[in-house]
Amino acid sequence: MRAVALDVHRDFCEVAIVAEGRLRSAGRIATTPQALELFAQSLDPRDHVALEVTGNAWAIAAILEPHVARVIVVSPSDTGIRQARAKTDRLDARALAKLLWAGQLDGVWTPDERIRAMRRRLARRAQLVRARSRAKNEIHAVLMRCLKGRPPASDLFGVKGRAWLGEQRLALTERETVDSAMRQVAFLDAEIAQVERLIAAEALSWPEVKRLMTVPGVNVIVAATFMAAVGDIRRFGDRRKLTGYLGLDPRVRQSGVGPATHGHISKQGSSSARHALVEACWSTVRQPGPIAGFYQRVRARRGHSIAIVASARKLACLFWCLLTRGEDYAFAQPSLTKKKMRRLELTAGAPRWQGGRGVWATNETMRHAERELALQAQRAYERTVKDRQQAGASATPGRASSGSSKEQVARQTPRPKSAL
Repeated sequence: MRAVALDVHRDFCEVAIVAEGRLRSAGRIATTPQALELFAQSLDPRDHVALEVTGNAWAIAAILEPHVARVIVVSPSDTGIRQARAKTDRLDARALAKLLWAGQLDGVWTPDERIRAMRRRLARRAQLVRARSRAKNEIHAVLMRCLKGRPPASDLFGVKGRAWLGEQRLALTERETVDSAMRQVAFLDAEIAQVERLIAAEALSWPEVKRLMTVPGVNVIVAATFMAAVGDIRRFGDRRKLTGYLGLDPRVRQSGVGPATHGHISKQGSSSARHALVEACWSTVRQPGPIAGFYQRVRARRGHSIAIVASARKLACLFWCLLTRGEDYAFAQPSLTKKKMRRLELTAGAPRWQGGRGVWATNETMRHAERELALQAQRAYERTVKDRQQAGASATPGRASSGSSKEQVARQTPRPKSAL
């Protein structure tokens, strides 16, 4: 076999080849479908090809795969090429070829077309939401400059808020800024609704997404973002591998004979999935259940911020259990889940029901009973943790239980009998 490496750019690819242990540069080829197809036909079916992840890497890999034994797409952070003292396109391709020949490259997971389409739609929605937030911030800045204070409505861009905003007397230039930003908000609202409709339509035919939505506080955006980042859950043998892939595991430092220390989370992997899990926990911890009990226990010791991130890690572990076992959330609230599913259908374009109150007017008694059941599960979790701590066990491996070590030794050491 030969090891062929491509340093990919927008207009060209620098090629390096290792054959029979000898490294050579093979020049450049244009990054066009015709040139890449001609280059692929010149390769041997036993060749292995490596290239780094870029915007056009997947399209190049799709052209090369039918003509070679294997195409490996690697992450630039895993090759160590970024830290080289001398860094050129030619040297990068040669270094990548030597790593491939030595068998020291681990390819990233290749998503299928369904995952790629969902990733593109979620990324486009995130960009639209950020643009809308910038336009709304311009309006808030105008109100602050003109000393208008806080609006009487909780939502400035609702019906009452827009009416109050239209009644305000502003300078000509400030009114132009407000009107321009409002037009941008209206346009972006329509675009966000359109992309959310596509996401909802795809989620209706995705059983894993609907299963994750049975967890209170998890909507279709959170579930779809998680599945787009993870893909096949069978790739992860246990929960620790999943949390490490998402960057929710703590950094570990150890040197010499001293014990290992754990710091902040590593923040590796998909930042969008990590952000979605943290945002979902803001709502999940307000719903009664084991996760809310876990959040309250950690917040009492470490504070709100650390507790939210720890709850996000716990939520990722819960997702792993639900997907690997093929079960819905055991403490789900059926009326809330039914309401979320109906909202998902409406977002996808389903017709509205005519007559009757439907799921929007959920029976209050039923909803209260479901919350009581979830609250019982939360109390059972809190009692279990408290009993473990009183017995001297720790919920975290390697951590000592609460209380002074001297007091524990004094309680456990038997008192000597008196000589009398």
